[in-house]
Amino acid sequence: MNQQSATRHFLSVTDISPEETAALVQRSLSMKQTEQGEAVNALAGKKVALLFEKPSLRTKVSFMVGIQEMGGYSLYLGPDEVGLGSREPVSDVARVLSGYVDCIVARVNSHNSLEELAEYGSVPVINALSEWEHPCQIMADLLTVAEYQGDLAGRKLAFIGDGNNVARSLCLALPAVGMDFAIASPLGYMLERETLQKGREIGGRQDRIHSGRDPVEAVRDADIVYTDVWTSMGDEAERYGRLEAFQGYTVGPELLRQAKPTANFMHDMPPHYGEEVPPGKLEHPQTIA
Repeated sequence: MNQQSATRHFLSVTDISPEETAALVQRSLSMKQTEQGEAVNALAGKKVALLFEKPSLRTKVSFMVGIQEMGGYSLYLGPDEVGLGSREPVSDVARVLSGYVDCIVARVNSHNSLEELAEYGSVPVINALSEWEHPCQIMADLLTVAEYQGDLAGRKLAFIGDGNNVARSLCLALPAVGMDFAIASPLGYMLERETLQKGREIGGRQDRIHSGRDPVEAVRDADIVYTDVWTSMGDEAERYGRLEAFQGYTVGPELLRQAKPTANFMHDMPPHYGEEVPPGKLEHPQTIA
């Protein structure tokens, strides 16, 4: 929650309490199990701006469809239409959009842009991806885990790969629902100490969060094995160095066998086949995302 305003924003998974996180997962489960046509009309008459600096397939479609199914209307604004911070200052964009819409969903190059939108606008701002966090992705992931694994408390998720925005949000969200988080990354690409410690504080236990360099150790006893691309959008100039650094971090059948026999594999998509996953990995029977 923005401390300077009564308006609530969702820029980080930590902007909602552990109790709210668990409640949202349960409400989402209930809504998915409800017969079509009985969805909650929570957005009836509401207008939502989708402000996207980065390309998207799943995030764009899921927001547009979800908003419509809940009775609202979405307006898509691509990078060429707004020029966030270049054609117009972020502060001006925030003020203008606040006069037209009820909410801003932003997928941005810089997390600072989200913070400016929240500071200068008067409507809720939702983070649809920044280089620092990807909170909506992780909320959807928690729902998926609950669907396939049941109760979240006591489950373990192992993340293999770059300590990026997805890994950071997982580290901060999983302890809030009683899950353990283990991450294996090569030296130079590990999650920062501050995020790891914050995850431990949220979970109330030091042993809830594990960070190291050994993928086999990370996936031991895991209920979920998760990975992401080695080179995220915006890191393309580092691609060849990353390909070398991440050798040995591919999540193939052999690594997955080191987790629980009932473990599932997840990827936030889209994958780079032949890098973090082998070709055909998403057709594996244990894969759920």
